[in-house]
Amino acid sequence: MAKNELNIKEIELKWKNFWEKEKIYSPDFSKEIIYSIDTPPPTVSGKMHIGHAFSYSQEDFIARYQRMKHANSGTVFYPFGTDDNGLPTERLVEKENQVKSKSMTRQEFVSLCFKTLKEKTPKFIEDWKNLGISCDYTDPYSTISPESQKLSQKLFLELAKKGIAYKKEFPTIWCPECQTSIAQAELEDSEEKSLFTTLKFKVNEEILPIATTRPELLAACVCVFINPKDERYKKFSGKKAKIPLFNFEVPIIEDESAQIDKGTGVLMICSYGDKFDVDAISRHKLNPKVIIGKEGKIEIEEYKGLKIKEARKKILEDLKEKDLIVEQKEIKHILNVHERCQTPIEFIPTDQWFIRILDKKEEFLEQGEKIKWYPDYMKKRYINWVNGLDWDWNISRDRHFGIPIPVWYCTKCNSIQFAEESELPIDPLQKEKICEECHSKLIPEKKVLDTWATSSISPQINIERNNEVKIPFSLRPQGHDIIRTWAFYTIVRSYLHENKIPWERISISGNVSMNGEKMSKSKGNVIDPIQVIEKYGSDALRFWASGCKLGSDLDYQEQELIAGKKLINKLVNASKFVFMNLEDYDGESKPEKLEMLDEQFLEKLNSIIFESTQAFESYEYSKAKSIVEQFFWSDFCDNYLEIVKKRVYQGTGDKRLSAQYTLYNSLKTIIKLFAPILPFITEEIYQSYFKSVEKEISVHKSLWPQSQKVKNFEEFNLFTQLLSKIRQEKSSNQKPMNAEITLKIEKEVKEKIKNMLEDLSNVTNAREILESKKLEVIFSN
Repeated sequence: MAKNELNIKEIELKWKNFWEKEKIYSPDFSKEIIYSIDTPPPTVSGKMHIGHAFSYSQEDFIARYQRMKHANSGTVFYPFGTDDNGLPTERLVEKENQVKSKSMTRQEFVSLCFKTLKEKTPKFIEDWKNLGISCDYTDPYSTISPESQKLSQKLFLELAKKGIAYKKEFPTIWCPECQTSIAQAELEDSEEKSLFTTLKFKVNEEILPIATTRPELLAACVCVFINPKDERYKKFSGKKAKIPLFNFEVPIIEDESAQIDKGTGVLMICSYGDKFDVDAISRHKLNPKVIIGKEGKIEIEEYKGLKIKEARKKILEDLKEKDLIVEQKEIKHILNVHERCQTPIEFIPTDQWFIRILDKKEEFLEQGEKIKWYPDYMKKRYINWVNGLDWDWNISRDRHFGIPIPVWYCTKCNSIQFAEESELPIDPLQKEKICEECHSKLIPEKKVLDTWATSSISPQINIERNNEVKIPFSLRPQGHDIIRTWAFYTIVRSYLHENKIPWERISISGNVSMNGEKMSKSKGNVIDPIQVIEKYGSDALRFWASGCKLGSDLDYQEQELIAGKKLINKLVNASKFVFMNLEDYDGESKPEKLEMLDEQFLEKLNSIIFESTQAFESYEYSKAKSIVEQFFWSDFCDNYLEIVKKRVYQGTGDKRLSAQYTLYNSLKTIIKLFAPILPFITEEIYQSYFKSVEKEISVHKSLWPQSQKVKNFEEFNLFTQLLSKIRQEKSSNQKPMNAEITLKIEKEVKEKIKNMLEDLSNVTNAREILESKKLEVIFSN
């Protein structure tokens, strides 16, 4: 490190420790909670990634602004939690310990999960502290803690006893890799290459051509659809088609879901190829023939034990050998895959627990309308998701690590027994029970609740822990990719349990890209935020994250980190310069009358306060940052500091005091306006220069600058425009900025800035200022 280079790491560590020791971000419950944030609890699945750094910084800008805004009137509730329940944690534990959950008992694996979490979570949380996320870390919540388990089980029982939560055997969306059912919201679309094969089905001796990408499901075919308007196949209606290779017959049914212009226009219905098969079999009350097991393997004798892709290859070979293929072509098509592991899903009938949502779509749409969305257009994604729902919410999972479903079953009298509230939290596998009806031994439920079934009650978890907090919260910040899960499910749960919206506002962040492409490990374009912080500092990373609006994606650009670091250095150097000239200033004295230039400059600063406050009120932190940054570089550093140099160096009396008063108060204001975006360096400057006078323990607990009615500052702008032209003249004539000149300016301009001519003379080194029809800069010999 160069001799005078700023030690960013040292500064950031110092203030991180200070904030923690002094509990700067802990809410003061003796005051009214003015603003509450339903924080997204990050998944404990390793370490912070660049998307975390991006979105959590953006929510923190808002939190810090609100804390300063309400510094004198109330407190901000901004908790920190971890979503450490469910599949991501299981995968982390399996990877860290080189084990497979299904090869262990639930009790053994759960114990290993808690042990691993105890080791990993403190370091995981430290990443958020290092980034300057101003949550209350004194008592972070966890979605797998005993308290969360108890509440989650209690609310599940509440819905189950009302019949809103129910159990049913249903063709469930199933992940063969993760060995669990999943919800509709956990699906992603993936484009894959496949073979589109037209096969020879037979009706008596005639060929009925049917095209499919899933020949491995031929043995699961239960009927064939033809469109009633398709004249080509009208003669086959009501007859039976023989399945190629397997030689059994299925009915041919007229149904408009067979698209005349897709493939051959004939559709085979199998149990189950996709959600349309599920719907078709249900509508026509057909008997399903399920041939794929939970491990994603074929269960019919001829191909038993083969995985789906292996079976597909072998069946296509057998069809070709028996001349049962009309034609075959390679296509690209969209598959539903599990978002966690990218494995294509299957539909497999299993017993699962659901929450009824399909009968309440209108209510959920109404709830969404009651919430203010930032940006507003993101509400459309929520509306589209609700309108497109096909199934009730599947809330059970066939895994070990999750919150156990507190239910037992009697196989003798088919009754269900629920746990008592006094027993919660409870794992049915660890508690033997006898049926109250027939006194038989009950069978415990082995399934656990989906992680979203608990993270969706994050408002209630925080209320349970802090009685002062109420629903609705002020804000829910989150990414657009989980509108369909976390936002939707939280709205559902708050409506079902509280008949309220969970929050008044929701702010939606975008994604991070690299050269316009989404970041992914496979592309090798993933950025580690910890390494970025190591190189540039947290404030620089936050500066980059403030570079786009809510909802917008942002390309990772290293030059933005460099620009952030440059701004930090300039803030420090400008502060040093200002306070070199304020050694004899007490921070409070003010002249009877300010110099006109100082008054005009403060009027412009007042307008900046107004504009940046309005931007933050509209959740436009990027606009606020841009406004303040422009003012700092141009008006404060390039102009005002240069203009008043001579007055603070050589001036006396009220003229000097006016400059000192303006320097002190304008820099203090600029530091506060930057504080939500750049928390570390603004704290450093505040503590170094302002705290002794201002007395507030931290800049982040000081009051946000208050704007007065914005007045005219036209003369200041006119002054700086004139100064810019004079500087350009000096540059074009290759003269130094301190070159002595005679200045001629228009009479009208001179009249308007007549009370600032001394400052103009000082900053331009003009020995005299004369009137002329146009601007003239005359250089001395």
